[in-house]
Amino acid sequence: MGMWIGQPGKLREITDGAVSFDRSPDLGVSEFRALSGGVTTWAPPVQPRRLKLKWSSMERDDVIHLDRLARRVDYPGPVAVLDPLTRNLLASSQALGMGSPAQWLYNANIIIYGGSLGRYNTNSVSVESIPVSGNAELVWLHPYWTGYPVTPGLTMTWWVPGLVESGAAVSGWAIGWLDATLKQISVTSTAEVGTPLVRTVPDGAAFMLPAVRFSAKGIWPMGNSVLALGDASAALVSGDRPYGEGTPAYSITDYSHVPVPGRGELRDIGLDLVEVIGSATG
Repeated sequence: MGMWIGQPGKLREITDGAVSFDRSPDLGVSEFRALSGGVTTWAPPVQPRRLKLKWSSMERDDVIHLDRLARRVDYPGPVAVLDPLTRNLLASSQALGMGSPAQWLYNANIIIYGGSLGRYNTNSVSVESIPVSGNAELVWLHPYWTGYPVTPGLTMTWWVPGLVESGAAVSGWAIGWLDATLKQISVTSTAEVGTPLVRTVPDGAAFMLPAVRFSAKGIWPMGNSVLALGDASAALVSGDRPYGEGTPAYSITDYSHVPVPGRGELRDIGLDLVEVIGSATG
């Protein structure tokens, strides 16, 4: 699997391996030294990542795709990047069941405790009532888009082992598939809560909304959750708990496009991107 990059709903797989890949966070840490010699540091609460990519001798169709993205020919941005080396697409705090309750979508049937006290406080899920439909639903939200960017044909794995291990009254895992206009295409689900939900992204899907369904009242620690590319079920069931690396929305800040000497149909391409912090409706 290569790297997927582009406008949600129009992602393209770049099969050429990047000759240079740097995904370092912008820590922004400042250091202060007192007259006594002691050192204190200050770190900003938000640390956006910067992604730097370089390809050598890229072929024309991939070049055209990246060129249009960088010059914002069809779309003002930001862009989505699905990196096959990322083992958990959820944000780090969300994957650990920590931080702001705004990372989840829920109604009056559910209350999330703990996270409102700060980003390093663990969350508990309290199911206060069960609706007539028979299930209370908790949805994991992307920090920028309405859902997590996907592309048809990809295999996705979704599981919340933390709730399983805490004995929560989980009746099933579900994934809502949305098109580029945020219209729901379909919902897939399973009642086999002891194993991850593994599904192929259907035709027309641009985003996914992973969810948990509860069948009874109670309160439980949320714990770990995992949204992964490919079929990661065997590793997860055996006890692997990859931390959340996120799926940031990126803005392209720099672009280089150099013809390969003697091979005018090929290009050496470089992209610099920075993580966009915020939220959007699509």
